[in-house]
Amino acid sequence: LAPLGLGLALFSLVRHPHRSWYSWLVSSLAQGVYIFGFVTMTPQLFVNYKLKSVAHLPWRVLCYKAFNTFVDDIFACLVPMPTAHRVACLRDDLVFAILLYQRYCYPVDKARANEYGYAYAPAADDAAPLEGSGAEPGWRADALVHVLT
Repeated sequence: LAPLGLGLALFSLVRHPHRSWYSWLVSSLAQGVYIFGFVTMTPQLFVNYKLKSVAHLPWRVLCYKAFNTFVDDIFACLVPMPTAHRVACLRDDLVFAILLYQRYCYPVDKARANEYGYAYAPAADDAAPLEGSGAEPGWRADALVHVLT
């Protein structure tokens, strides 16, 4: 994305009038922040899509994102600001709507091992641990390997 940001900055330098080099630099850096701000919000969407689960997205995190989106929207509507910044504030709504849609579509797989290797519900094939294996019910080593790869 760095070439995209650099290309937009050069396009702005050639096509749009600026008062000074400093004005161009500040506006180009602000546009870069808006672009990279959106990019940093999307990895969670890809993780949810690849795993087809939202088990790793706790309700606390989702509520925090909802509150953050709500506050951004209020300030975007009430405070006078440039249009680019207003659009950057409202892009959170799109990502949040997709997160809610994923929460609706993908079930919470309680048999999937979390980052500590513990599954909250035993899988159908791991209902009874093997004798002397030291495995706890709900432990799925294959799921942990699958998550880590």
